[in-house]
Amino acid sequence: MTRLEDDGSALAIFAELVGAGVEKGASVLNTMLQAQIRMNVPFVRALTLDELTDELTTLGGARLSSVDLGFRGDFTGLAQLIFPAETASKLVAAVTGDDTVMEEFDAIHAGTLCEVGNIVLNGVMGSMSNRLRLHLSYSVPNYVEGTIRELLAAHHQQKATVFLLARTRFSVESLEIDGDIVLFFEVASFAELLELIECYDGRKRNSEQS
Repeated sequence: MTRLEDDGSALAIFAELVGAGVEKGASVLNTMLQAQIRMNVPFVRALTLDELTDELTTLGGARLSSVDLGFRGDFTGLAQLIFPAETASKLVAAVTGDDTVMEEFDAIHAGTLCEVGNIVLNGVMGSMSNRLRLHLSYSVPNYVEGTIRELLAAHHQQKATVFLLARTRFSVESLEIDGDIVLFFEVASFAELLELIECYDGRKRNSEQS
């Protein structure tokens, strides 16, 4: 469907960029919270909307929590940090030191999760911006909770949209927490992103050879 799906090297480079951003986000959280929060990116995939829906279903749970960060500039899209609501509660408990797992978030918990998501997503987008030499502006991060269909409803009419999913494993000390970073791109912008990845790869290869 896209060159990224067919080109394993491009997908690997994108995974490298996302991984560097996630690592940066984890470092900021470690410093800010004085807690050992580890994150890694096992894989990145390019998916259709139906495939993305199926992939998110594997997270389990009827409802998901999401922190959304819109961006625009050299290309336009939406980055989302998505995880099951129960898992999100455990993450917030680990961050705040409150071990009470809540079924629903109050304003403080939602705000905490939004701050954590903002750090991680900005780390990812900052890594992409710096290495690909992009100029991007960002919206204010937004926290939402709902079913998979509800979270993805805005994209159901965008048949041509390409979805990139980076499955991210969170580890907060002895507590394992799973989450997903899901990046959305419009087709025209996505083509430009592929070209930027190819240019980045070329610069990297030339630097290694010099």
